[in-house]
Amino acid sequence: MSSTSRDGTQEGVEFIYEDDGSVTARDIETGLARGGDTRAEALRALAEVLQLEDGGGDPIDDPDEFLQKEMNINPDDLTEHDELPEFMQ
Repeated sequence: MSSTSRDGTQEGVEFIYEDDGSVTARDIETGLARGGDTRAEALRALAEVLQLEDGGGDPIDDPDEFLQKEMNINPDDLTEHDELPEFMQ
């Protein structure tokens, strides 16, 4: 499921069927990939990450509040060796 654009670059999505039965969808142009139990789930997750990569989504104003409310992680439980994910730095 790929094609070549007018400028000669590859574009499209590649599906990888994992040994555990899950499916990974990989964007050929960016190399970004996400998985799911089905092709539809993997593609949906990939679409979301591509949108975020393209500048979509809402900014995180308070990383501690985000960790607590959205990810159910108490920021006080993190040690000095735990790093914030790249998108929160």
